[in-house]
Amino acid sequence: MDDSDLARLFRTALAGDERAYGDFLQAAAELVRGWARRRTAFGGLDPEDIVQETLLAIHVKRHTWRTDGPVAPWLYAIAKHKLVDALRRLGRQPRVDISDLEGQLAVEEAESVRDWEIDRALKTLTPGQRSVVTAISVEGRTIAEAARSLDMNETAVRVALHRGLAAIARRFGRD
Repeated sequence: MDDSDLARLFRTALAGDERAYGDFLQAAAELVRGWARRRTAFGGLDPEDIVQETLLAIHVKRHTWRTDGPVAPWLYAIAKHKLVDALRRLGRQPRVDISDLEGQLAVEEAESVRDWEIDRALKTLTPGQRSVVTAISVEGRTIAEAARSLDMNETAVRVALHRGLAAIARRFGRD
């Protein structure tokens, strides 16, 4: 629909034709929607919000349109002001929808708390116990792997592991 058709439709609507007004608003929404999509692609704004605010402003300010002039520049001027208003509300800080990240953030926070608690518990052990508990309980090595990497025999690793875990349990109230 070109501007002259849109202007004719709007003039008819302003004369009281409700159907013409509905058709005009629908055509105006399509124009503004395309315009808003191009301008909000990376701005964190929903183009549909701009469209709805523009349509509301068109309705409220319909008496300000000069019936002998083009309607598209008038529409785009209103849309531009609504976009600027939305950007001002958004502020200079970019906004990110975190709904996709919420689960990940919760997992990362839980892991961070867990790591802090593990470090706290390991600091209460002697260096030998700490290395054995870390190798087996934190890193997931077997008794044989831990014995080889720590240059200990398997029995000594088992004893150090048992004593280290018992010390942690006593220290943190879990007997």
